[in-house]
Amino acid sequence: MIHKIIIPLFHEEVAPRFDLASEVLVILLSKGNVIEEKKTIVLPRPSADELCHLLLSENVNTLICGAIEEEYYQFLKWKKINIYDSIAGNWALALEHWQKNVLKCKDILLTKMAEGKYV
Repeated sequence: MIHKIIIPLFHEEVAPRFDLASEVLVILLSKGNVIEEKKTIVLPRPSADELCHLLLSENVNTLICGAIEEEYYQFLKWKKINIYDSIAGNWALALEHWQKNVLKCKDILLTKMAEGKYV
């Protein structure tokens, strides 16, 4: 099964607010959660409406994001998109947690450097 995830970005972090993100990461995963494609899309301006349109036009299954207004949350749920909201921290760590099936809404995923590695 092909799975598509969008993560609104702010540098290397999950964007703190869905409606203020001007860049998103689109990840296409194949069976076994293997990353087949990863692309960054820069939006012309931050817009929750345009982001919702992008999710629908890209046939996204899952959204990993920071804060999201209730109106957009309900609309995307109605469109059968899985939403992990109120996520804070590094987008790669959020994706890794999703792949391991341990990501939960409101997760705070902080990384720190210890002995030359992120932990």
